[in-house]
Amino acid sequence: MATSMEVDPPGNGVMAVAGTTGSVSVSVHPLVIMNISEHWTRARAQEGKPVQVLGALIGQQKGRKIEVMNSFELVFNIIEGDVVVNMEYYNLKEQQFKQVFSEMDFLGWYTTGDLPAPGDIKVHKQIFQINESPIFLKLNPLARKSDLPISVYESVIDLVNGEATVLFVQLDYTLATEEAERIGVDHVARVTTGDATDSSTVAEHLQAQHSAIKMLHSRIQLILKYITAVEKGEIPKNHDVLREAYSLCYRLPVLSTLNFKEDYYNQCSDVCLMAYLGAMTRGCNTMNQFVNKFNMLYDRQGMGRRMRGLFF
Repeated sequence: MATSMEVDPPGNGVMAVAGTTGSVSVSVHPLVIMNISEHWTRARAQEGKPVQVLGALIGQQKGRKIEVMNSFELVFNIIEGDVVVNMEYYNLKEQQFKQVFSEMDFLGWYTTGDLPAPGDIKVHKQIFQINESPIFLKLNPLARKSDLPISVYESVIDLVNGEATVLFVQLDYTLATEEAERIGVDHVARVTTGDATDSSTVAEHLQAQHSAIKMLHSRIQLILKYITAVEKGEIPKNHDVLREAYSLCYRLPVLSTLNFKEDYYNQCSDVCLMAYLGAMTRGCNTMNQFVNKFNMLYDRQGMGRRMRGLFF
């Protein structure tokens, strides 16, 4: 069973005539690009040379809008120089990802290389068994340009020399990211090697928030000490400062609204639940270790009694 194939040279006669426009709009999540890049890099390290890889694209389609959200690898065989996708493996993977991502569907497939080749048309025809109008994403890992080296295509059927032929039409795409993806991509893009610590804009933002909260706490402590000293008569009153302190206290009832209390209690409950879950996990781990040691000790003592019974 093969897991990679040699890079096919770019072919001719696989693209539709100029001016043909796509019928759908596509948005691609960065996770898909990262998965394809990791797949190709791993295959290249295993084979020792650049190879072409295949995989499936999954996501959601609403009307003419397609959102590619994730991907997984496909297994294939090389038979007489042609790529044959292992459909049994795909069916198994489909059952698995449907259990986790029930809202996602199979949208198309991906591969690596430069321009679409005749071999891609042959694979695309096999994908028709799964989706009658799949999309095709091709990533060029050896490209030397600043833009993302990916291209997205859909297939059309056109008459070429009087025969119905499957051709590719290039589609425009956009990047669609979620908050978790933006954080992860930012960390991956800014990761450093050596003795330097990992840095990202997210970490810098959190550090700035921590510093701001720390400074706010110190200022509040200073105001509290000043008011306490004024009440004790240790320092004279400054009406301007007291009015500013009163205006700050006057803003506190804003935090007593029902929406704030509901959000606050929900967040507190979530934090406490995670803390309790961690405590229960540690307790279960400790109990499991205790039971294992007890069983081991009990088995040794029982063995010793049985051995003494044999001699006496």
